[in-house]
Amino acid sequence: MMNDATLRKIDLNLLLAFSVLMQERNVSRAAERLLLGQPGLSAALKRLRETLDDELFVRVGRGLQPTPRALSIAPAIEDALSGIERAIRPPAAFDPAQWQGEFRIGMCDNLESSFFGPLVARLRKLAPNARLVSVAFDRRDAARLLDEGAFDLSISVHDEPASWHVRAPMFEQASLCVYDPRHLKCAEPLSLKQFANAPHVTVSVEGTISTSVDTALARLGYRRQIVATAPRFSALPLTLQAMPAIATVPESIARCMAKLHDLAISYPPFELPADPVTMLYRRVDHADGRAIWLRRLVVEVVADSLRANGCSVGVSTDAGCYEQPVLAEAV
Repeated sequence: MMNDATLRKIDLNLLLAFSVLMQERNVSRAAERLLLGQPGLSAALKRLRETLDDELFVRVGRGLQPTPRALSIAPAIEDALSGIERAIRPPAAFDPAQWQGEFRIGMCDNLESSFFGPLVARLRKLAPNARLVSVAFDRRDAARLLDEGAFDLSISVHDEPASWHVRAPMFEQASLCVYDPRHLKCAEPLSLKQFANAPHVTVSVEGTISTSVDTALARLGYRRQIVATAPRFSALPLTLQAMPAIATVPESIARCMAKLHDLAISYPPFELPADPVTMLYRRVDHADGRAIWLRRLVVEVVADSLRANGCSVGVSTDAGCYEQPVLAEAV
């Protein structure tokens, strides 16, 4: 175990001066290497002699001769300085092509349906030895699961983050209405009356029936008929293909469902607030090379996927995903 009392007496710069003096055996050359004047180096040597209670170097002609004590401690000091230099050296850049490991991303199923496939495909090209794991979660548990190490980051509509987390904005997600035109004959765009009179299917992990859609409708004096509620968005396509009904869902999955299952989409006939989709990750991972690379990959793939599906929203490349954070003033 280290003796803290002994180490507190030592200035690292004194050990560096000792090392250079051992190598040069000359005050002038050592001072030049250390970018010090000779008086400054002489003062450092005086402090080191007092700390170690040994003369350490004796002037012989124009050079310096180390004492037995100096010779005995020199190898350990060299090893210590080399170890410190290695420890504080900037880490090697993350190389996804060589990395073998696992990336874990928390995504609710509507975002997973939209982005998981493109993420896996891009990852296979850039990091062929890596594995991607998507972790299902309730957004209310995102912070706890992140702290427990269940995933590296999560993409969702997150609550206000803790001080040890970073919440980076990604995009504002609007809602679209999805239905099967073979069962439900509607004019496009949907009218408010058509929307209110049609049966509706909703999604709720908790099993709650009313959503922000019902709140907005109530302000307009309307009420819709909800005939079914499922816990996952993946249940919607087959449900809509089996019966006349409308599902009002996030735009990214609405466009995927329409493309894959031959469904129709329409903007709601009234204004609905957009959901702010954000990325949540641990502050301690902010400057980590592997974590930065993963965040960049996610942002780029999400942006490309939204464009490919015809979504008009832009994806933020917020500085929180890329740049160094402001250093904390206190811990």
